[in-house]
Amino acid sequence: MTTPRDARDDRGRSPDYSPLNWLLLLPIVIPLLPPLFNAVEPRLFGIPLFYWLQLAFIIIGVTTTTLVYRATRRNR
Repeated sequence: MTTPRDARDDRGRSPDYSPLNWLLLLPIVIPLLPPLFNAVEPRLFGIPLFYWLQLAFIIIGVTTTTLVYRATRRNR
C-alpha cells in the first residue's frame, strides 16, 4: 500500500531556476529553422548538407545538455 507524500520529504530541496536552463532550448529551436536545410551544398566529405547538419544538431544537443548539467548540478 502506498502512503501519500509528506510535505516534509521535499524539505531542503529547492527548484532549480538557473538562467542556464534556457540554453536547453537551443537544440530544440535550431533544427526547426528551415533556411538551414534549404540547400544541398556545401558538402562535407561528399555528404549533402542535410545529413551532416543532422549529426551536428545531435552534437550541439549533447554538448548543451552536458554544459547545463555540469553548471547547475548541486554539490553532493
